[in-house]
Amino acid sequence: MTPLRRKASPLIEVPRNLSVFINCPFDQEYECLFRGVVFATLACGFWPRSALETGTASVGRLERIKHALVHSKYSIHDLSRCRGEALGNFARFNMPLELGIAMGLNFAEPLNLNKHDWLPLVPEGHAYVGYISDLAGFDPLKHDQTIESLVSAVMSWLATRADAPETPAPSAVLDRLPAFEKRCESLSKQWNGRLPWTHLLGAANEFAAHIP
Repeated sequence: MTPLRRKASPLIEVPRNLSVFINCPFDQEYECLFRGVVFATLACGFWPRSALETGTASVGRLERIKHALVHSKYSIHDLSRCRGEALGNFARFNMPLELGIAMGLNFAEPLNLNKHDWLPLVPEGHAYVGYISDLAGFDPLKHDQTIESLVSAVMSWLATRADAPETPAPSAVLDRLPAFEKRCESLSKQWNGRLPWTHLLGAANEFAAHIP
């Protein structure tokens, strides 16, 4: 296993074939799962990308998403959130929208020079075919919304990519996750709940480097 031992900066030049855009919910309930996906991605030798990486309020989120996706050969899309909350219960389609952008990258490359490879994730029993029926033919990987099942799903997919470095077993990554999560909680308190993306990557890179 060869994690990327780099400075935790989103501005470093990481090869496109080792970059993975992560499209997951950002709500508090999903936060530990999101950090687990980031950690697992780094542990597999890839570099996580996200709309959070620049923190540039003057650039629209869709522009940031497009930039990160274009510079990533791979992307992971968890469609766990499709319903709204409380009054109105409006649908939440940000994740499917970003998946659509990722899929569209291949239509923009008719010569297949820069193919984009993407993984859809859905919880067990998820009714995604009810609102994205065209996705039914792609066999999304399923998880039970636990860190163990989500990390295993992500790692099993990353390990089979053409550019995958040597990949550790999910059990080794899960063994290190509690210590990583404890560090994230400590850092988050220091930043009053607004942990910068660079600091999250720094902690993930540090702990991933010691996975056998």
